Amino acid sequence: MNKEYSAVSLFTGAGGMDIGFERAGIKAVFANELMKEAAETYNANHSKGVMVNDDINNVLNSLEKFKNVDFVFGGPPCQGFSVAGKMDPNDERSKLIFTFLDAVEKIQPKAFVMENVKALGVLDKWGAVRKKYLDRASQIGYLCAPFILNATEYGVPQKRERVFFIGIKGNEDPFFEYNMTNLIEEQKHKAPIIKEILQSLGRAGTKSNPITCTAKITFATRPVMRKSPYAGMYFNGQGRPIDINGYANTLPASMGGNKTPFVDEEYLYGDADEDWVVAYHKGLLEGTIEPDFKEAPPRLRRITIREAARIQTFPDDYIFCGNKGKIYTQIGNAVPCKLAEVVARAAVGYLEQKQLLKKDCV
Repeated sequence: MNKEYSAVSLFTGAGGMDIGFERAGIKAVFANELMKEAAETYNANHSKGVMVNDDINNVLNSLEKFKNVDFVFGGPPCQGFSVAGKMDPNDERSKLIFTFLDAVEKIQPKAFVMENVKALGVLDKWGAVRKKYLDRASQIGYLCAPFILNATEYGVPQKRERVFFIGIKGNEDPFFEYNMTNLIEEQKHKAPIIKEILQSLGRAGTKSNPITCTAKITFATRPVMRKSPYAGMYFNGQGRPIDINGYANTLPASMGGNKTPFVDEEYLYGDADEDWVVAYHKGLLEGTIEPDFKEAPPRLRRITIREAARIQTFPDDYIFCGNKGKIYTQIGNAVPCKLAEVVARAAVGYLEQKQLLKKDCV
């Protein structure tokens, strides 16, 4: 008999975190998301009547009806803390991590999990915010600690590091961080490389893998070089080549145009012995090639929506709603499903060990 636990999902997005928690036996009885298209995506893949598409401030007072569910989880907007953004402490979105705790206080779950960018968990710049967050969690009855996870170590083919604040109600375990870390790390398994993830989808333009981004790939006339052909800035725009024999960089929510990463189609499917960008990069470094090309060869192309979803470990049959740009945004904003599952299983394991979680059989 499988055990199933209840949860409230906040800042839900397209539901990547929900998928991970569902795999760990935790099902949301309420979800909240502001972006209309993401809420539609959630509804297309989950039970009707769970999602409320509204500003969280408009639903806070209604959350007491879910008092004492097992979990609250979510990923408040990270732009205010991200090193890729302005890192503005006055960014209104930065306050939403405390709104998340307001919801936790009203619901009083046995545990909560909040995801955000790594910077919030480690940078001195955010030390005061981090302390305020942990102090507030303590004030409302939770022992809480941040845990930094690298997605590639947990089955996700993406160099995406994130912090997960995990809080346990009424917890007085002096070894909480040690025990939780062990429960997380015992699930480590190296992610498959991008080539393994993408090849079975089929070539871009086929029925199983339609082309969804046609933004041209052009060359920078003043390239900024790095040792790796997959770093630096020698293509225009922020979309970077992906090493198919390794892992993708963090997929951004700004995908859909020239910020969409790209791959060498011929190399990916074995029609070429070398990635074109490797040869081009080598030529630039050695001075045998002048950066005067107008447009990259057609074998270089942007990753598709289905490929981006696979890199984020969404199921292949997951339905996304909205226009292509909105779908790319939903995928980039999501918590990788497999990473969420790891954290969820660790939290369940901890609570069950401490006998703090009810054991309903369904």
